[in-house]
Amino acid sequence: MADLELRHLRAMAVIAEEGTFGQAAARLGYTQSSVSQQIAALEKAVGGPVFDRPGGPKPVRITPLGEVVLAHGRELLHRAEALNDAVDRFLAGNGRIDIGTFQGVSTLILPVVIRRLLDSHPGCDIRLSDVKPEDPRIGDLDLMFHDGHVEGDVESVKLFDEQYLLVTRTGTFPAGPVRAKLLDDAPMVGWPPTYYQRWLERTLARAGARPRFVFRTTGHETILSMVRAGIGCAVLPWLALHAHDAWSDDQLSIHPLKPAPARELFLHWPSGRTESPLALRTREIAIDVARDLAEQM
Repeated sequence: MADLELRHLRAMAVIAEEGTFGQAAARLGYTQSSVSQQIAALEKAVGGPVFDRPGGPKPVRITPLGEVVLAHGRELLHRAEALNDAVDRFLAGNGRIDIGTFQGVSTLILPVVIRRLLDSHPGCDIRLSDVKPEDPRIGDLDLMFHDGHVEGDVESVKLFDEQYLLVTRTGTFPAGPVRAKLLDDAPMVGWPPTYYQRWLERTLARAGARPRFVFRTTGHETILSMVRAGIGCAVLPWLALHAHDAWSDDQLSIHPLKPAPARELFLHWPSGRTESPLALRTREIAIDVARDLAEQM
């Protein structure tokens, strides 16, 4: 069977609905002879007549072969419409975007990014997933936040250096920077030994500080509550402290550390892959939001 053309199937479907070639031609905006030529080409492709033509004003009747062709043809036309719609959404920026993230980004950066994105593209589909910090992979993601470089065909831009700061109960240390070695054997509240927590503890150890972890828990707000209760101090990233407005809490004191633990935050995306306007716009917004945060730091 020769290749079918969608316009021929569309003409057939309209004829079946309207009942005559003339009414179908008027609806499609063609001449009747043009519609007849399209059906003739379709019948040649499928190897037989798809309509019985009684002649005169009587409506045409679809043949058994025509029933088969029309049933599958309508499905093809529906898929073609779905394809056109998907392409239009892609070009308009209203498609789907998949973003890999982690807690600090999810609570502070992404809400602003998503709000601005939905303001301009209310029909877009935004999907977030957690990145495994010990094994970050871009995979099918359009964008990925991660504190470091990623292996593979990936492009990236550095957003900022994020400092880790010492949080204590008010009055524990004088105002100002605190030397990290003063935390040696100090009671501390921290996360369980996750990827980031292990990195932080190694960094403190290189500075001569091996704190005594008296309590471990998940969640930055929970850790801050433990510090308020006087259970111990904590070392947390700037994003977490900013998200919880820790500077306005009169029960807490926040100190820079010397030397200051810091991590680089990058935004990654696949290289060599055609990016949708939505992905490009999301990247622009994320970079802009990160720039504002960097100025606040």
